[in-house]
Amino acid sequence: MVSINLPRADRSLFAYELSSAPTFELSKAPFKSRVAFSAAHVVADPLANTDPLSSAQIDWEDTLAYRRHLWSLGMSVAEAMDTAQRGMGLSWETAKELILRSVAEARAVGGKIACGAGTDHLLPGKDVTIEDVIAAYEEQCEFVESAGGQIILMASRALAAVAQGPEDYERVYGHILQSVSRPVILHWLGCMFDPALTGYWGHQDLDKAMDVCLRIIENNADKIDGIKISLLDAQKEIAMRRKLPEGVRMYTGDDFNYAELIQGDEYGYSDALLGIFDAIAPAASTALHALDKGNFEKYHSILEKTVPLSRHIFQAPTYSYKTGIVFMAYLNGHQSHFRMIGGAEGSRSLIHLSELFVLADEAGLLVDPELAAKRMKLVTELSGIV
Repeated sequence: MVSINLPRADRSLFAYELSSAPTFELSKAPFKSRVAFSAAHVVADPLANTDPLSSAQIDWEDTLAYRRHLWSLGMSVAEAMDTAQRGMGLSWETAKELILRSVAEARAVGGKIACGAGTDHLLPGKDVTIEDVIAAYEEQCEFVESAGGQIILMASRALAAVAQGPEDYERVYGHILQSVSRPVILHWLGCMFDPALTGYWGHQDLDKAMDVCLRIIENNADKIDGIKISLLDAQKEIAMRRKLPEGVRMYTGDDFNYAELIQGDEYGYSDALLGIFDAIAPAASTALHALDKGNFEKYHSILEKTVPLSRHIFQAPTYSYKTGIVFMAYLNGHQSHFRMIGGAEGSRSLIHLSELFVLADEAGLLVDPELAAKRMKLVTELSGIV
């Protein structure tokens, strides 16, 4: 058995023995009963001689290799989203290159891809107008469509800052949705993921905000493939799911309750567009194939084990979840280092990462336990644990 000394919150150490390597039944076949997007992380170039806080560079080879890994498991890829540190280290200029490269890679391997379009190149400010927000959305939407990607219409910090009420959201979204050439995926990102989006849709009250969002969807249903909501509230998602127009999908972005939401109930289910699927892709793929076969027991036995890990990775402050996603990729050998753009590898404590390591092992997600232990040991040693 592989064993490693890990720290506790009380500063003591304990010896942890890892489980055996996982035995997921992996398949390249597409899913039949659900659409499943994994929002994908980017791999930083650790040898780039640049300031990681302002001009970090991407390791394109490893970044694209990870997308090929996701496609090989039947996943679709949600590109240039918050999991890729969009607006939190990944600039629009770099995102454009990421989108171009990833769309080309998707074509080469026959993978499905959708790409984030927002307004992050427009900094919120007192001189910003609604017309500026519309123009910024238009620029990014046109770029994504010209690249050949489906649009994921991301929430806008600039719009949240300038909007005077729900009518401004309806004006902006109505204009953009009528100008796109193919149906988009809307993204309602909760303030726990980005505090700058507090009061989105013109209301602090989530029920009133939902009414505005639903009105926009109903008025533009032919231009909307679905909506991803990331509120970490299963009941809000279910309530909205039941009110969507026919043909408009609910994509769960709930990294706390995804197992039950994807299975659904007698009134319907959620498809998936999740950041956690980046970290648990082999388990998620196996579980979704079991769901395709109607094997609910197997689906739950696999996916429910991943929920404690996901809740840990996405614990407050939720926007720091990217650190855990990249740490999982490092532990499993998908990248040779634990460095992130913006220096975000420092956004979680060693105690947090140690707990993540244990939860990942308990969920059967450490592909090579010996390699994972070796890499975890390097991280603990950097913090003075011998």
